[in-house]
Amino acid sequence: MLESTFIKNVLAQAKKHYKTIVLPEGEDLRVLKAAHLINKDKICKIILLGDEVQIKSDFAKNGWDIEGIDIINPATSPKLEAYTNLLYELRKAKGMTEEEAKKTALIPNYFGTLMIKSGDADGMVSGANHSTADTVRPALQIIKSAHKDRGVSSFLVMVSNDKPYVFSDCGVVINPTAKELADIALEASLSAIKFGFEPRVAMLTYSTYGSGKGELVDKVVEATKLAKEALKTDEFKDLHIELDGELQADAALDAVVAKKKAPESHVAGSANVLVFPNLEAGNIGYKLLQRLGGCEAYGPVLQGLNAPVNDLSRGAFAEDIVGVIGMTALQAVK
Repeated sequence: MLESTFIKNVLAQAKKHYKTIVLPEGEDLRVLKAAHLINKDKICKIILLGDEVQIKSDFAKNGWDIEGIDIINPATSPKLEAYTNLLYELRKAKGMTEEEAKKTALIPNYFGTLMIKSGDADGMVSGANHSTADTVRPALQIIKSAHKDRGVSSFLVMVSNDKPYVFSDCGVVINPTAKELADIALEASLSAIKFGFEPRVAMLTYSTYGSGKGELVDKVVEATKLAKEALKTDEFKDLHIELDGELQADAALDAVVAKKKAPESHVAGSANVLVFPNLEAGNIGYKLLQRLGGCEAYGPVLQGLNAPVNDLSRGAFAEDIVGVIGMTALQAVK
């Protein structure tokens, strides 16, 4: 189905746990193909949201077996009232009325997120036809952050020549402060561990150990300091996370360059978690690697939530969606 060793291992692990994943975009053939592939190999229990007649017709036209997949139309679901009441209770303090809750619960991304909150699904994957904001907003309002002092961000797994890397943040936090950037590095480290990495985290910018100057460099230097301090706390001290910065991308990835630019670094030349200074750099970087470099890209995957709700690039292929479904299932494993 997919070529990289990383994603094959993810799917094999996900199959052992057989989590329930809801896909709100039942109108998209890429999503339906991904649902078919996941269902065929019994990797996860799939729930599709949308029009049952149309979805079954699309499956039949493509010769896909729909047995084992549940289809729910939010407008006719017997649980709509319960989900509406749940949403109202969660959001009334923010000014949501009962009438607004009724309308909002019908929106597929909200309906899917309410399924997770109610225990009717373990995770959700959306974004093939929606912006990141459309996927993230319900998650922040309903699932909420797992840590009061750390926000929600995102990461991707990029696979190059069968070697996986974590890229963060490429999808959520536009221009992080030094504290937010440190938090992104910490969450990316935890995400890496969840997927079998031993994190070697590079805090990226256009400078290595003071070779360049500017406000952006200063921010990354401060973020590196804050992240290193956090790694000494009880939450992180036993997790064997290596983190260093500030580093340029070549110093982070190329051992020869690393010896010249950062010979004392334990991360330079062998980084596998790359933390970008802002969303612009991360988003451009991963899309260039995917489109010109031929890398597999899985995500953006949200990190820091109480339960997994994950985003897709709107240019995602069906195989990319399969990978993110598998990753979502693993995130749901406690």
